[in-house]
Amino acid sequence: MNDRHIIKGGPRDRHVYEYAVLRVVPRVERGECINAGVLVYCRAASYVGARTHLDETRLLALDPRADAAGVRAALRAVEGLCAGGPTAGQAAADDPGRRFRWLVAPRSTIVQPGPVHTGLTTDPEAETGRLLDLLVR
Repeated sequence: MNDRHIIKGGPRDRHVYEYAVLRVVPRVERGECINAGVLVYCRAASYVGARTHLDETRLLALDPRADAAGVRAALRAVEGLCAGGPTAGQAAADDPGRRFRWLVAPRSTIVQPGPVHTGLTTDPEAETGRLLDLLVR
């Protein structure tokens, strides 16, 4: 089969990607969490991206004393790290895969990554938005 028979968006145009859900755990000792964002990494496209959405009402239902502004700042920092450039600080020089691996490393903070999953996509950036709508909103 030659290239003119490949259908755009077909199986040959799809790339493997990895993703993780960002969870907010306001009180670690209770183990309750809400989903607040997604991280997506696609090596073939040299893409790493994050989209976030904090439902403050749900957060405060879990912990009325939660620092919503602090959580928003942490989520913005994740988005900035993925975007690269000056907002990524020292990680700006790192390749997308290294930034993704650092972000999905387990940690005991209020904003935590969930397990890494895989999928196939033709557009990693659009997939980031789709996963946000599906898993967070």
